[in-house]
Amino acid sequence: MKKLLSTMLCAGVLAGCAATPPQTSGGSASDKTMSPTDAVGQSALPPGTTFRPERSLIIGSGDQWVGRVVADAGRDVEAAFRFFVDTYPAQGWTLISSVRGKTSLLVFTKQDRTATVELAEGGLISGGSLVLTVSPRNASVAAPKRP
Repeated sequence: MKKLLSTMLCAGVLAGCAATPPQTSGGSASDKTMSPTDAVGQSALPPGTTFRPERSLIIGSGDQWVGRVVADAGRDVEAAFRFFVDTYPAQGWTLISSVRGKTSLLVFTKQDRTATVELAEGGLISGGSLVLTVSPRNASVAAPKRP
């Protein structure tokens, strides 16, 4: 019972964090939300993208943040793809894998971190979408136990 209660408490705390947009210091959510550059340091988003803080989950800041950044990529998803391929290696990231298609995927590593970029082309009305996920590279993940 204790285990279930603690699991539910953790899930509630995480859900609350996910629903709260990142803030600049000294202000409330209604004052000013953090720009992606403030939140994720040099791992900036391509020009023309619109940061979606309500769908993002950023833990930490600067060059050591982890989490998920969600953005609208605009109409030119190809330019966003080229941005990551050209810019991230210049920032010290190593391109491990890339797949180009209607949904493109890029995987980068840098020291003890991994970055995954997912770019999806949009339709006639909406632009493309971008999801940037950064996590620790060698995080030990416990395998789930069988019941």
